[in-house]
Parts: sequence; C-alpha cells; structure tokens
Amino acid sequence: MSYAAGMTQPGESAADFAIPAIHQVSNQPPPLDDFDPLDCDPALREALAEHGQSERIEELRPLARQAGSATAREHGRLANEHPPVLHSHDRYGHRIDEVEFHPSWHWLMERAVSEGLHAAPWAPDAPEGAHLHRAAGFYLWSQAEAGHGCPISMTFASVPALRHSPELAEIYEPGLRATNYDFGLRPAANKRGLLAGMSMTEKQGGSDVRANTTTAEPLADGSYRIVGHKWFTSAPMNDLFLTLAQTPAGLSCLLVPRVLPDGTRNAVRLRRLKDKLGNKSNASAELEYEGAIGWLIGEAGRGVRSIIDMVSMTRMDCVLGSAANMRVALSEAAHHAAHRDAFGSTLNRTPLMRAVLSDLAVESEAAVGLAMRLASAIDRGQRGDRAELDLLRLALPATKYYVCKRAPTVIGEALECLGGNGYVEESGMPRLYREAPLLSIWEGSGNVTALDTLRALHKQPDTAETLLAELDRAAGRDERYDRSLRKLREELGEPREERARALAERLVLTLQASLLLRTAPTEVAETFLATRLDGDGHTLGATGTRSDVLLDRVTPRKD
Repeated sequence: MSYAAGMTQPGESAADFAIPAIHQVSNQPPPLDDFDPLDCDPALREALAEHGQSERIEELRPLARQAGSATAREHGRLANEHPPVLHSHDRYGHRIDEVEFHPSWHWLMERAVSEGLHAAPWAPDAPEGAHLHRAAGFYLWSQAEAGHGCPISMTFASVPALRHSPELAEIYEPGLRATNYDFGLRPAANKRGLLAGMSMTEKQGGSDVRANTTTAEPLADGSYRIVGHKWFTSAPMNDLFLTLAQTPAGLSCLLVPRVLPDGTRNAVRLRRLKDKLGNKSNASAELEYEGAIGWLIGEAGRGVRSIIDMVSMTRMDCVLGSAANMRVALSEAAHHAAHRDAFGSTLNRTPLMRAVLSDLAVESEAAVGLAMRLASAIDRGQRGDRAELDLLRLALPATKYYVCKRAPTVIGEALECLGGNGYVEESGMPRLYREAPLLSIWEGSGNVTALDTLRALHKQPDTAETLLAELDRAAGRDERYDRSLRKLREELGEPREERARALAERLVLTLQASLLLRTAPTEVAETFLATRLDGDGHTLGATGTRSDVLLDRVTPRKD
C-alpha cells in the first residue's frame, strides 16, 4: 500500500518525518525601509557644497530620513492605493464639489507644507540660497511619494505670478507662505494656510492656450465673471486657482478662489476627476466656471506674461520630480542587486549588472547636479544677476525636456534589475514606472519645451552667449567634451524647428558634462563622457529626420 506525502503508517508519527520547509524565504533582499536618501546621494551633497550650501546640508538630514522611513513609504503606498474621490453633491442634493482624500495623503501634505517646500523661498526673511535649499528638500521628499508634489509645486509657483498684482498678493500671499496645512473649503481669511492650483488648458487647445474660449466679463466692482470649461486643472481641491480666460483686452490671467470672501462657494463646478495612467494619489479635474468670480492678475490681455513665472517654476519642479523618481528607482535597483544572489555571487558583483547600475547611477547624478545648478541660478537671478536669468531662459526648458524624457527609460531599466519582482505592484516599481511619463507631459510636453528652447534663442539671442560662457568653463579638459561643445555652437548658430529636440538634447548633455567635469569624481565624469556625448538620438525625434513616406504608411485612414 502506498501513502500520499505527509501520511503516516500505523505505529509511526508525523514527528518521524521531516516536512520540507517549502515556504521558507531565502535570497530575498530586506525591505528598503528606514534608510537615509541623503547618505547614499553624494551627487546631491557635492552639488550643494559647490553652490555654497555645505553648512546647510545637515539641515536636510531629518527630512531625508523621514522620506526613507518605513512610515513615509507606507503612507506613499496607501495614498496611491486609495485615490481621491469626487463628491459633487451631499446627501441632501446640495452642490458641494469636494474631493475626499485618504488620511495618508494628508499626512504627506502636512509634512511637505510644514517643511516650507511649498513657499519658503518667498518669505521676506528667506536666507541666501533659499531656492537651492528648497529644491534639495523637494527632491528628497518627493522620493517618499510623487503625487502630492503637484499641489506643493503649484503653490510654490503661484507666488511670483500673484505678485504681478500687489494688492492681491497682500491678501493671499501670507496664507500661501504659511507652514500650516489646513485642508477644507473656507474663506481665505479663516484659514491658517492656503494652497493654489493652475487652470490653463482647454480641450480644443491644450498647450495652445491662446486658443482658449473661456471668457471673463468685467463687472462694475472690478471683478470678472468667468464662464468656460477647463480640460485639465491641477489640484482642484486647492483654495484658489490662477486661470486663463479671454477678456475684452485679450487672454488674461485671473485669480479664482474656491470660496468667496463673503463665505459663499464660488461657481466652480468639478465635472470629473481624470483617470490617469499614474499620479493616482493626486486629483486632476475637468471643471467648469458657471459665472465664477475672479480678479485680474497683471495687465488685461497679458495673461501669458502674468502666468509665465508660474510655468517656469513648475517646470523646475518637473525636473526635480523626475530626478527624484529616477533616484528612488536607482535606490531600489542597487539595494536589490546588493542582496540578491545569482550564479555564485550577488547580482551587483556581476560585470553586466554593474554596467547597468553604473549607467543608471551616472544618469541620476547628471540629473541632480544640473537640477541644483538651475536652482542656484534662480537664487542668483532673484538677486538681480541677469546672466543667471538668461541661462535659465534657455537651459530650463531644455532641461525639462531632456531630464523628464529620460525618466521612463531609466525607471524601466531599474525595474528590470529586480526581474519579475519589479513587475509586481508590491515592489513599488510599477507605481514609479507609471509616474515616469507624467512630468514630461505636464507644463509643456516634449515638443513644446524643445520649441520653447528655440523661442528663447529667437527672442533673446544673448542667452546663447551666456550659455556658452558657462560651458566654456570646462573647455579643454576632454576632447569628447570639446567636440560636443563645437557641435552645440553650430546648432545654436543655425537653429531649425525639426532639430529642436536635438538642440535641447545636445544643450543638456553638454551642460551636464560640463558640471561633471568640473565638480564630480573623475570616474563619474569619465563614465558620462564615454556613454553620452557621441551622436544624437538619446530621445526619440532628436535626429530631426523626417519622412513623409513613413508617416503616410503608418497613419490610419477612415473612409
């Protein structure tokens, strides 16, 4: 008689048999919890020191450790597992237009606001280098969870735009700068802190905001009555929006509070929340202004000029957010490879995996170094350095184009370092991968930001000389760099629209190489130079090659 596995024969007991430990876990890395993202990011520390922030690096330590804590990482997971829910009406049928969030969202927001990541550099007593310090903090804290960075960034960017109307800034800026997170719809005067959003794009125009059809009718008391539909409004739960609408003088920027000063709800209707690829923790909405009241920011008919400061600052945060997402993906990949055994050694000791991780690492270091350089340029520009402002006008849209474009590739490769483990939701890598394309799209998708680089050249040709002066600081150190710089000079001298991506790419790669040659360890700079500076084509469309035949072959047709 035969017995099934696990059965005993008469006179025998189960203790006489060794039961295989089929669920014993081995060869898995420990959880990447309670680590210090600042400690394993020498590129950030070196960049801060390069720009005069050595003495303030340790001030970032508590924020960094909290970002890498098991608590923060779990709140990040929960905020995405339980996305926001729109409640258009209450149980009695009253219109309320409120968005409900999971408690973990509020936990993340409270800490970001209390750290001043939403507005600290705008304080009258802000210390020198405040933008650089805030950029480093935003970069570190975004590694805990990316989605809540949107309302933090919108609020940060709203202040310089609002200052185009000093009387409105006097009313709202103190609340926007306050370090109290005070969620809920109430009059601004009754809140301990305020958050701002941006309401620009419409379904017929997208990035072409001059095609907007929303109208703003001037009223006798100086306010405007706004009517129209907005296709994509960031952070609809915030207290006020900067909105573009057509006034009799043309496209204008207006401040639209969710609750009016007398306590009544403004006629801002949230129609639906967008079901996005990623960024699940954050709410993005379609909304309608049904006679909403707003106040003019800046000059009537000069709306783009009024809001451009907000766009520039949010583009800066897109760069920081992409760098943060790449950095946390690198941390996950390097941690896994350091603890996973395969073929007789840990993965990070095998030559090919070391090559992959090195490539990921140099991409991350180049991104964070350039991000901090631009943040330091904001500081200097705020103090009146015109050359730094010129550098920003040209380098910021190009950097936003390239760094944000690289994030999906880098994060996808980092995910693969975990093998099948990286493809399952529990690893957290799929959430990072879904987040990766977002910042390339927001605040101007790839073509828009590449063309903005050309636009800066055409409007202010002196920006090219400012950029080249910055790049000449590394000239003569390496022939590969000098060759790339020569190619960039040629592109800058004859910019063409079909080469806009190639120009932006070449500009950023040369600028990154310049920074690494001057500030990074030799091996880091050498790795970058050997892998990044030859040819075009790190991003699709960068070669500028066009084929009507190819396009005609692949375009669907409808009879």
